[in-house]
Amino acid sequence: MAHARASIARVNYATAITAGHHELAADEGPELGGKDTAPNPYELLCSSLGACTVITLRMYAERKQWPVTAVHADIHFVREGDKQRIDRVLTIEGAVDDEQKKRMADISERTPVTLTLKGGLEIRTTLA
Repeated sequence: MAHARASIARVNYATAITAGHHELAADEGPELGGKDTAPNPYELLCSSLGACTVITLRMYAERKQWPVTAVHADIHFVREGDKQRIDRVLTIEGAVDDEQKKRMADISERTPVTLTLKGGLEIRTTLA
């Protein structure tokens, strides 16, 4: 379904990523020894959830023919001690009522990436 390849050389911690036919990058901030030239891995994780959320909600609004003009998802990864969570805040623009917005918020709980993160998944690691 999806594939990405990440590569790192000797520059701390500049990472080249190929996802499909797209080129991306990742890095760490100076507090971890990087140069902050690209999003860090947790920012990429938040980006994935945000993208899946707004794409799914746009598709839903189009299918329902609701006059949604924009959907924004602010995603924050939060770590408090040994607990971690993601906070997601939706902003839905357009001539939609509170009930429609509530329905879209309910739908956001069932986007593919949301369900993957909530359900967890097995990660198998092998050596090439």
